[in-house]
Amino acid sequence: MSEVQTSLLEQKCVGNGLEKIKALNNVHLLNLIHKYVEHCNPDSVYVCDDSDEDKQYIRNRAIELGEERQLKLEGHTIHYDGPKDQARDKAATKYLLKPDTDLGASLNSTDREEGLKEVHGFLKDIMAGKQLYVLFFCLGPTNSEFSIPCVQLTDSTYVAHSEYILYRRGYNEFKKKGNTSDYFKFIHSAGALENNVSKNVDKRRVYIDLEDQIVYSTNTQYAGNTVGLKKLALRLAINKASREGWLAEHMMLTSIHDGKGRKSYFAGAFPSACGKTSTAMLPGEKIVGDDIAYLRKINGSLNAANVESGIFGIIRDVNPDDDPIIWNALSNPGEVILSNILTDSKGNVFWLGDDREIPDKGINFSGEWTKDKKDAKGNPIPHAHKNARYTVSLYALENLDSGLDNPEGVQLSGIIYGGRDSEIWPPVRQAFDWAHGVVTMGASLESETTAATLGQEGVRQFSPMANLDFVSIPLGRYIQNHLDFVNGIDNPPAIYAVNYFLKDSDGRFLTGMHAKRVWIKWIELRANNDVEVIETPIGFIPKYEDLRGLFKSVLNQDYTEAQYIEQFTIKVAANLDKIARIKEIYTSKVPDAPKALFDALDAQVEKLNSAQATYGDMITPQQLA
Repeated sequence: MSEVQTSLLEQKCVGNGLEKIKALNNVHLLNLIHKYVEHCNPDSVYVCDDSDEDKQYIRNRAIELGEERQLKLEGHTIHYDGPKDQARDKAATKYLLKPDTDLGASLNSTDREEGLKEVHGFLKDIMAGKQLYVLFFCLGPTNSEFSIPCVQLTDSTYVAHSEYILYRRGYNEFKKKGNTSDYFKFIHSAGALENNVSKNVDKRRVYIDLEDQIVYSTNTQYAGNTVGLKKLALRLAINKASREGWLAEHMMLTSIHDGKGRKSYFAGAFPSACGKTSTAMLPGEKIVGDDIAYLRKINGSLNAANVESGIFGIIRDVNPDDDPIIWNALSNPGEVILSNILTDSKGNVFWLGDDREIPDKGINFSGEWTKDKKDAKGNPIPHAHKNARYTVSLYALENLDSGLDNPEGVQLSGIIYGGRDSEIWPPVRQAFDWAHGVVTMGASLESETTAATLGQEGVRQFSPMANLDFVSIPLGRYIQNHLDFVNGIDNPPAIYAVNYFLKDSDGRFLTGMHAKRVWIKWIELRANNDVEVIETPIGFIPKYEDLRGLFKSVLNQDYTEAQYIEQFTIKVAANLDKIARIKEIYTSKVPDAPKALFDALDAQVEKLNSAQATYGDMITPQQLA
């Protein structure tokens, strides 16, 4: 440590902060902290280690500074983002790339040198008058092949507090790693505040530098833009995984139980509003994670670990009937941060779809709120924001699986892909093999938009592996990485596809919202070779007798053969149209798409054409049994 560094950090660090930094024996980390203390110019620096005392300090400061406010329930606090800072800013989220770097047209990027100059211009003296918090976390279980140490520099106690809930502590991970430069770095400032929210949102920037594994976030408080270890770190991790031979995926993890003591672990990728969280939280099963997973080959098997140890979830429509476990966590004392919902004068809380009577007035994301309040355009302001969130630890959930912190992760019995598809995909099916599943289920994943969210229903959005927004390598390489991933594994887990949104010709859903429990139970049985299947041109489907028994045992419902036929009839023309659509996307937009992808799609076309010649355009399961 140079005399200049020592002098500045001695002047700025409170308590024994400098000693905490020195104890890590990491010159790369020291240089990073010194650089941004000097550049951002905070009045003071508080360095957190893994102690409970440091976490409590952050919680107390959040209340003292007004970034959070205590609520009626012990341990619950409320945070408000500004009216213009309520979601991830996709337009301002960019990769910083050198001119000779091409990661594909789908990535939002800017010139690296220009981007660094711009964001450092915003960061210059941005923390004057504030305290900077230096925090250490770990992505994935600690002391594990999955572990990625991370350092967060922020002037927001809300961001710091959120990360304490969402991630495992990582100070000791840095101690064990020693003088390494291989860690993720996050630099954030909420910028100037007005009424405790970011004032200069026109200067909101979220820049990702893959070369130095660093994320910059300025003039924003919303967690999706500022809690760097979440989706921003996923972008860094996908790039790192590609270099090192593992996968970083937008996947939930759950354990499914047979009722006789057996449990099997599954990972699942679902685009937004397609059932990902509800699948992770199925009644009677256990959750490992709801959002992001790392996948590695360990001891000859495919294992996965939850990157996080908490949930940053959308609170809209959380109610005691549909989400009893989350509702229980949000309705009892414990550490919870709520954001952008309504609070009344007594500290009670209200959000959209909670089935409670709304008070006449209170405080919400727009400030003082009344039932007749309107925005500048004369539109009514709802009592809570539709993207309002809750932040809660997984350890607070009664259905938490014991494998969450296993250093080896959990061994997968299967991978599930699910989209919103009104007409093509049956409710559940199994791929013929790994490559067939990767290509025709994962890389071909689409999801239909809903009128409620985007104003036009039924528009298909291409969403390979439900991860397109976060892929930080050329898409063709990303697909090839999946195809290659099971090399060296004798018995890779099977791949399955589910579709909870199949409709009839009149637009009515063919299955109820709880039917997903049956489809997932069938997947568990199939993964353990307890049921036989019918081979179709698009994969293996269940037999009627097995589903009839599951509907009765799981849901106490009758399931008719007519229902089965309607749900599992193969629509050849629609499937062929989908494959043509997918091939066109990869041909025109993914110049590095692997040959194996087209081979698998062509093989699927051949199977469909052959079956169509024999059975016609609509093929029932009985015709193939």
